[in-house]
Parts: sequence; structure tokens; C-alpha cells
Amino acid sequence: MLGPYGTNCYIVHPDGVADCVVVDPGEEPERVLAALEERGLSCVAVLVTHSHLDHVGGVGAVARAATCPVYTSAGDADVVAHVNDHLWPGFGPYVEHAPEGRLVPGERLGLAGLAIDVLATPGHHPHAVSLLITGPDGDQVLAAGDVLFAGSVGRTDLEGGDWDVLAASIALLVDAVDPDVPVLPGHGPVTTLRHELATNPFLTGIAR
Repeated sequence: MLGPYGTNCYIVHPDGVADCVVVDPGEEPERVLAALEERGLSCVAVLVTHSHLDHVGGVGAVARAATCPVYTSAGDADVVAHVNDHLWPGFGPYVEHAPEGRLVPGERLGLAGLAIDVLATPGHHPHAVSLLITGPDGDQVLAAGDVLFAGSVGRTDLEGGDWDVLAASIALLVDAVDPDVPVLPGHGPVTTLRHELATNPFLTGIAR
């Protein structure tokens, strides 16, 4: 967890492979870089689920230190490139870095020996994506950003938020992702769609 909002940053790589991707380094980039060094990992790309500041503040510093590209949705690229124009009280300033790559819904990226399927999941944020990451052995995780949490869902009262759109995004995940795949949320503990469908009151009416 990074920063005052306890944002989860994920380092994902296949077993026994030094190349990795970093998802949502929102704050404290020095901690992310230290974790990479301690584990002997090389970051080949930084991936951004959405451009709220607590998810992107450390993007530039990590990307520049690792000399790797940044991937965002098309709608988030300008915010990430000019992050210091979008500061919240008590946040920043940050190292800025223009994204080189795009996360296009429906497309699959191959990075660090991983297959990364991009799913459009707006509602909390209009340009949010979730990333279904598959390793060479077939194991999967879903980096969901702030769409779905253990016991809750992303806020829709922020600018660009929309409850009906968020509900449709969650329904898409329910249809597209195996219910037992670990869901890596932007905040809070890891969960699964199966667990959330059974226990999360916000998912009432969204059935597999």
C-alpha cells in the first residue's frame, strides 16, 4: 500500500522470470523501486488502471528510473503526462512522464512473458480499465483498479462517476473473468468475483 489513501501497487511477473510489470505506482516511488531491486526484478512497463492521482503520482519516477514505457488508456494519457496540473491538496509535485503506450479495450498486450487483456471498466472513472493478466502457466489475476473492492465498489460521486456505468462494468467482469481468479483491487485486500457475488451487497442483482 502506498500513500495516504493506502493505494495498492502491484508488481506482476511469471515465476522465475526477472522481467515484470508494475501496476498503479500511485505514491512513494522509492518504495516501489526498492522492492524491485530487493527482488532482482526489472520493470519493463508501468500500467495504469485510471488516472486518479493516488494511482498515478509515482508513475513518472518509476518509469524514468526503470527506463521503461508507461501504458494508459487513451483518455488518461494527457492527465498522466501533465500530472502536476491535476494535483490534489497535500499531493505532489511529481516527476512527469508522457505515456508511450495505450491500453485499448479488447486488445491483448504481451509484456514480461505475460498476456494482458484490456477490459473497459468505467463508472468510478470514465477512462478506467481493468487488466486480466495471464501467466505462461495459465494462472490469472485481475488488476481491477477502483472498480471493485472486497465488500464494496468504487465511488461514483466523483467527477465522471456513474453508478449505472459502474454496474455495467462489474457485470462485464462477471461475464468475462473466471469467478475464482484473484481480484487485485486498488484498495483493500485481494478477493474473487465468486466471493463478492456471494457477500458484497453492492453486487445484488448482478448474477453470473
